[in-house]
Amino acid sequence: MISYLKLIKFSHTIFSFPFALIGFLFALDSGYELPSWLTITYIVLAIVFARTAAMAFNRWADWKIDLKNPRTKNREIPKGIIKPKQALNLTIISSVIFIILAGLINELCLWLSPLALFIILFYSYSKRFTYLTHFILGIALGIAPAATYIAVTGSVDPQLILLCLAVVFWVSGFDIIYSLQDQGFDNENNLFSIPAKFGTKKSLRLSAVLHIMSIIMLFLFWLFVYNSYISLIGIILFAIMLIYQHIDIRKNGLKKINLFFGIMNGSASTILGIFYLIDFLI
Repeated sequence: MISYLKLIKFSHTIFSFPFALIGFLFALDSGYELPSWLTITYIVLAIVFARTAAMAFNRWADWKIDLKNPRTKNREIPKGIIKPKQALNLTIISSVIFIILAGLINELCLWLSPLALFIILFYSYSKRFTYLTHFILGIALGIAPAATYIAVTGSVDPQLILLCLAVVFWVSGFDIIYSLQDQGFDNENNLFSIPAKFGTKKSLRLSAVLHIMSIIMLFLFWLFVYNSYISLIGIILFAIMLIYQHIDIRKNGLKKINLFFGIMNGSASTILGIFYLIDFLI
């Protein structure tokens, strides 16, 4: 069980879950009723199984690449702890359960579930043919707030595009930084990434621009859609943590890259989600 949790990096659920929570709270703040606890359970499980499908598929699709990469050769499939077929089976089972859960939530969720699956699974192959792979990952996580809003309301609200874009730019930005670790490996193995194509300096500049755009999108969402001073504090703290990452990287290089990718970005999204939750509760 622990090996499977490591395989799918269950702890990384923290990246998108707070934004999914904000989408959920926005639906309630817009006048929609709180779903039943059973429906809320379906929503949470749908998020978990969608992410499980995405990560298991990623590990299955990339296991031969991971075997050659010194950074990833100790992952569960390259080490033989989990077989490729087991990861693929986990992908299929999780995908089926996700679609069933979507149908239990509402009809629109059911119809959109294959599209959501396509987006989150497609990312795993994108590095083979486009350096825009980081943005595809951003879109895969960026649909989270829209998904929870649709789960509550059974409808789409165009205003959510600001929040979704904030996630897209944020995720794309930190994934570019994370990919700097594999810059040489990607070039040697004909894999596509922004660091492999444009180099370290340009990649860091683009990442900074994307994070600035993410902060702007959050402020616009606060200003025009969902505004209160409590949620504004969360946005400011989120912005400070993003800016600090770039200041530190420029001063000290990539020594703390794993710290920034996991703990710092996970903490930033969690803090933002907590402040939106506090705002809603009071």
